Amino acid sequence: MVRIARERVSSFIKKYFFEGQRLASDESQTALDETFLEVFVRKHRKVIGFAIPFCFFNFVWWSLAIRYDLFKLFPERYQMSITMIFGALIAGMTSEGGGAIAFPVMTLVLHIEPAISRDFSLMIQSCGMTAASFVIIWMGIVIEWHSVVFCSLGAVGGVIFGLEVIDPRLTAAQKKMGFVSIWFSFAMALFLLNIRRNRRTFDKIPDFKLWKMIVLIVTGFLGGNFTAFSGSGVDICSFSILTLLFHVSEKVAVPTSVILMAINTLVGFYWRQFIMAEVSEEAWEYLAVCVPIVVFVAPFATCAASYFHRLVLASFIYVLETVALIGGFVIVKPDWALTAISASIVVAGFFFFLVLSRLEVAVEHGSMDLDAVRVMEKEVETVQVT
Repeated sequence: MVRIARERVSSFIKKYFFEGQRLASDESQTALDETFLEVFVRKHRKVIGFAIPFCFFNFVWWSLAIRYDLFKLFPERYQMSITMIFGALIAGMTSEGGGAIAFPVMTLVLHIEPAISRDFSLMIQSCGMTAASFVIIWMGIVIEWHSVVFCSLGAVGGVIFGLEVIDPRLTAAQKKMGFVSIWFSFAMALFLLNIRRNRRTFDKIPDFKLWKMIVLIVTGFLGGNFTAFSGSGVDICSFSILTLLFHVSEKVAVPTSVILMAINTLVGFYWRQFIMAEVSEEAWEYLAVCVPIVVFVAPFATCAASYFHRLVLASFIYVLETVALIGGFVIVKPDWALTAISASIVVAGFFFFLVLSRLEVAVEHGSMDLDAVRVMEKEVETVQVT
């Protein structure tokens, strides 16, 4: 009995936590005439992928830290250093950027102004998510490039519009509760979708067409607006559309959302610092005590998550969004009006996401026949590297 139990536990761990990376090319088919350098890079791609962004960001940080004595900030700002260990883990492993941890912790627990929390989220993700994105591209992990390109186009306009128009019109409590409510409803819909047996998933959007491009641009614009007041949004919006509407696997949607968020935060950071010129000194101080942490943890988490089963990645979303919603109500203690609005957002958002999940876009009722779907499923364009 003990042996059987051990075998089951071992099988469970291998299936869900060591499924293998999904790569864009088969590295086992190597050329016989590879040079020594090419062989070295191929064999040590993981280490090199980590080392390049890690060394770059640390060179910049240590030179500035020594020049301006940034070490004196740690005794007062160390809470954010600890917070971003977990924030960077979440950013690398899920569709939620580090801002999904930083924003609620800073606003709900540390009682920091939402504007400062948002700016810090943009700034720190522009470092951590960029480092993680480099690792994703360097290692050749499969991503959905249609989403990266067209969601980014919409997100650029969305984050600028949100910073200039939407953000000033929302109260701090509305930002906090709106953020946790809409994404809790998404988590519920994703859960219901994944309890369906034999769910068909793809590595890319099937039969890409003009209307799908428009959907991605609109999704990016809406996500950019969320990013404008909370520091995170386009990543979750893209993830929800890819998984629920287009039936893309979570193993592909997660690294795609990481690259999207890196691009969006760079735009938001640029706009806040150089156009609006409103990034506070406090936000810069929080950034200073977190950069060395996130540029290591986020890429590490991205690499680790690439080996996980898609259901493990989805489970992280369920837990995070539930904790965030409960924490929002406990800490913010919204009045009855805001509570009613939040509840309405949860219900309406849940049904919206549920409708998306029920649309069998992969088949499209005749526009793409079942034979084509089967062919797509059997395409040998990815490999499992354990």
